[in-house]
Amino acid sequence: MVAHGTVITDDTTDDTTIGDEPDAPRLGEPSAPAPPQHPDPAGAGEPGPRIERIAMLTVHTSPLDPPGSGDAGGLNVYVVEVARRLAQRGIAVEIFTRATTASLPETVELSPGVLVRHVVAGPYEGLGKEDLPGQLCAFTAGVMRAVAAHPEGHYDLVHSHYWLSGQVGWLAAERWGVPLVHTMHTMARVKNRSLAAGDRPEPRTREIGEAQVVAEADRLIANTDIEARELIELYDADPQRVAIVPPGVDLDLFTPKADALHPQGPSQAQARAAVGLAQDELVVLFVGRIQPLKAPDLLVRAAARLLAEARAATPGQHDTPGQHEQQQPDQTRLQEVARRLRVVILGGPSGSGLEHPHALADLAQELGVADRVRFVKPVPRAQLADWYRAADVVAVPSHSESFGLVALEAQACGTPVVAAAVGGLTKAVGGGVLLPDHDEQTWARALASLLADPDERARLGDLAVQHAAGFGWPATAEHLVDVYREAVAHRRAAAAV
Repeated sequence: MVAHGTVITDDTTDDTTIGDEPDAPRLGEPSAPAPPQHPDPAGAGEPGPRIERIAMLTVHTSPLDPPGSGDAGGLNVYVVEVARRLAQRGIAVEIFTRATTASLPETVELSPGVLVRHVVAGPYEGLGKEDLPGQLCAFTAGVMRAVAAHPEGHYDLVHSHYWLSGQVGWLAAERWGVPLVHTMHTMARVKNRSLAAGDRPEPRTREIGEAQVVAEADRLIANTDIEARELIELYDADPQRVAIVPPGVDLDLFTPKADALHPQGPSQAQARAAVGLAQDELVVLFVGRIQPLKAPDLLVRAAARLLAEARAATPGQHDTPGQHEQQQPDQTRLQEVARRLRVVILGGPSGSGLEHPHALADLAQELGVADRVRFVKPVPRAQLADWYRAADVVAVPSHSESFGLVALEAQACGTPVVAAAVGGLTKAVGGGVLLPDHDEQTWARALASLLADPDERARLGDLAVQHAAGFGWPATAEHLVDVYREAVAHRRAAAAV
C-alpha cells in the first residue's frame, strides 16, 4: 500500500550527540599529535604522495558540540567520523574551531591522533552563524598564531568544511603552500531555490563567499553526483576539481533491529523499553534540528490530517450496514493507525527556529494533536540507535539536503524511511519511500499506508539494511585519502614547473 505519487526505493547497489562515547575527549593534550601508528600509513606502498598530517577547519561549529540543536548537525558527525577514520589510517588530524566558552582548553584530544584546537575569535557567546563573517580575520590570525612554531610543511593539506571555513582555508593553504580541499555541506543557491515557508533566504554575501571558495579550492568534495552538478552549474566549478565521495554511517553502532534476517539484533521491544515508548504504538520518528529547512512541522500537520481522515471515515449513526461493509477493510486499518499513532520529534531549535522555539509545540496544540506528539531533546549517539530501532518509520521531510545522514543511520538500524525526494536524499534512501512534494495530505496518506502494512515495513527494512551496508565511514576515508593524494601531487607538480 503506497500513496499515489510516491517512489519506493529498493536500490541496494547504489542532525544526535557525541557525548557518552568510548573515546571521550581528553583535555589539555599536547599541542600537536604525532601521526598515529598504523601498519599501512596513508600512501605507504601506494603510488602518490604520503599524507601524514591534515589541518581541518570548522569555524562555526565544534566537533565537540552535540548535534541536533543550534548549528550542530550532520557536519559535526561527518567531521568527527572522518577524522577518526583518517587517524586509524595513520594520518594525524588537527581540527580548528572557534572557542565558544572561556572554560574550553586550547586543545582537546578527541580520539587518538585527532586533536581539536579552540581558537579565540570574537566574544565567546552571543554570536550566531550569521555574525561570524566579521570574525574570520580574527579566526585566521588565531590559526596562524597557533601553528607559528611548527616547521614548514607541517601540514600536507587543509580540508575546510562549510563556506566560512573555506574562507579561512583559502588563506591558510596559500600561506602554507599546500592544497585546499573543501566540502560545502550546504550551499546558499541550492537552499534559496527551495526555501521553506517562514524561512529567511541565505544572504548575497554567503553566495559570494561560496563562489570565492569554489574558485580557489584545489579539490571540492561532493556527497553525490547531484551536488557535483550543482557545484558546476550554480557556481561554475571546474569539473576536473570536483570529486564525489559519499558520506558514511557507523555500522558498528547503528546495527539492525532483530528480524528474520538479523535474529541476533536488539529487538524493537527492547529498544522501546530503553527509550520509554509504549509497545503498541505506531511510531513516526523525526531526528534533526527544529527549523523550517528540516520541515518537522509537516509531520505535525500530516498527523493532524491523518487523524482527521480517520475520524471522517468512522461510520456514523445514519450509515446503513451495507455502506459500512463497503468501507472495510481500508478504513478499519486507517482507524487502527490513527488510534496507535505517535510522532516523536527528537532535536532542538536551530537557525530561524530559534526565534520561535516553541512554535512546533504550539502548532501541535493548535491542530489538536499535542497528545500525539512527543518532543525529545538531543540524545547521545548510542541512545539514538535505540530510537531508530524503536521507530516504525523515520521521516525526513527536509526541503533541502546535501545527503541525509539521519536517513542512512535509520536504514542501518533496519527502519524504513519516508523522505522528501530532494537533493542527496534521493541517493541516501535505498529502503523506503520518496515523496515528490511537501503536501500534508501526500505525507499523511504515505505514512498511513506504510504504518498499516507491517509486511511492507519489514520488506523495506531489509532493503534498508542492505543499502546502508555500502556506506561505511572507512570507505569514505579511503576515498578522501585518494583525493588528498591527487591534490597534493597536482600542487607539487605545479610548483615544480
